Amino acid sequence: MSTFIEVAEDCPVDHAEEPPTGERPTIAALHHRLIAEEPYTRTSDDVIFMTHALRTGLDPDDPAAREAFFSKGQPCLRSSPLGKRYGWGIAHDAEGRVALVPRDSEEYALLAADPAITHTKAMRSRRA
Repeated sequence: MSTFIEVAEDCPVDHAEEPPTGERPTIAALHHRLIAEEPYTRTSDDVIFMTHALRTGLDPDDPAAREAFFSKGQPCLRSSPLGKRYGWGIAHDAEGRVALVPRDSEEYALLAADPAITHTKAMRSRRA
C-alpha cells in the first residue's frame, strides 16, 4: 500500500453509502462502479478518464482522447464525491491502482492508523 485518501473532515455520513444511480449516472456513481467492480485493477487516472469518457461519449480505450484529456490539469480522486459525501476511503497500492474502503470498516481503521503509508484527506466540501 502506498497512499490512503481518508474521508473528508466534513463528510456528512458516518458509514459508507453507495451513490444513487439514475438514468444518467453521476460522477460519484461512475467512480464507485469503476473502482468497486474491479478493486486494484485501475489507477486513479484510469478512473478519472473513464468517467469523463463515459459521460461525454468518448471511447475510453482511445489513447489520443486520453492524452488530450490529461494535457490540461485534472482533479485527482481527492476531489471525488466518494470521499467528500459518501464515506469511502480510497486506497492506492504500490502501482497506483485503487480500491474503495468503507469508512466504518476495520480495514479503514487499520489503514488510517498505518504510519508506513502516505495519508491524505479527501477535499472538504466547504471552506474551513
